[in-house]
Amino acid sequence: MTTNDFHVSFKGVQKSYDGIRLVVKDLNLDIKKGEFVTMLGPSGSGKTTCLMMLAGFETATQGEIYYNGKPVNNIPPHKRGIGMVFQNYALFPHMTVGKNLAFPLKVRDMPNDQIDKEVVEALDMVQMVDFIDRYPGQLSGGQKQRIALARALVFKPELVLMDEPLGALDKQLREQMQYEIKNIHNKLGVTVVYVTHDQSEALTMSDRIAVFEDGIIQQIAPPDDLYERPDNSFVAQFIGENNTLTGTVDAINGEVAEVTLDDGQKVSALAINVDKAGLPTLLSIRPERVVINPDESKMTQTVDGHVEQLIYLGDHIRCRMTVAGNDEFIVKIPNANASNNTMLKVNEQVRIGWMTEDCRALDSN
Repeated sequence: MTTNDFHVSFKGVQKSYDGIRLVVKDLNLDIKKGEFVTMLGPSGSGKTTCLMMLAGFETATQGEIYYNGKPVNNIPPHKRGIGMVFQNYALFPHMTVGKNLAFPLKVRDMPNDQIDKEVVEALDMVQMVDFIDRYPGQLSGGQKQRIALARALVFKPELVLMDEPLGALDKQLREQMQYEIKNIHNKLGVTVVYVTHDQSEALTMSDRIAVFEDGIIQQIAPPDDLYERPDNSFVAQFIGENNTLTGTVDAINGEVAEVTLDDGQKVSALAINVDKAGLPTLLSIRPERVVINPDESKMTQTVDGHVEQLIYLGDHIRCRMTVAGNDEFIVKIPNANASNNTMLKVNEQVRIGWMTEDCRALDSN
């Protein structure tokens, strides 16, 4: 497939601010029309720099960015026709809500009667028509973010970039806005490239997530693939809650690694990022995949654990354990099954288990 087959393409893109250190290293990424792709990673991982290069506010040191099959490295931001939503809203404080939305239409020389129609339509999309005559200073944070989103969409761009747009909102409002943005994306069919360091936000909203670390995409995949099938230890630990156990590979039998844990217990796991005996490995297993006091005849892997803490959290009980030297091993006991675990006590020695296919042998980093 060529760049013409994708809405956005990064080809061999690098970025350095000082000519020495690469903030983005050889980025190759293709985004289909209508996709919601999130660039996710810790601060300094390169995700925002990639977004700024796509927007035109930064220039690639090397490589080329394509939009609708055409190179855009030398096209200024205002000529790319891309909608932008920022964390700080970037609304004009001296303009009413209506005039803020009208501004990008006026610079495109749209007739006034058409401008009025488009502004009302965009405000209706974010349920803010009644605020058309207010000024940004008269709005709450959530209202400002809705207006910023409407302004990015009012001129009907094919591509919208969002840089940490919900970072300034409280948890409840942030979650509400996540669903609203996703619903608008589904309704309009625009391509969205979204930047965040919030993994739950990325999992909720995205068609695909590109996990960044040290200027490199560590893995790009749909949310369920990323969570259930991480490619390496960084992705496993960055996406969702994750248990890790360290050990040494004894043998590789097809797709399965035989591993001796640090405390001598032996388990099997899918051999994902190990390929020979003698290598150190980090085993990754999600808390909800672990069962306490399992029927060992139905569980392919069982080990000893020591209960350190029990916390009631409504829908589940959170059990912190020591397993093979890791005293932060978490098991989530669904409340529907809590009656089966009412006798569980702190300082108790128990057996825990999981299925081999739910445990992944990764690199030791």
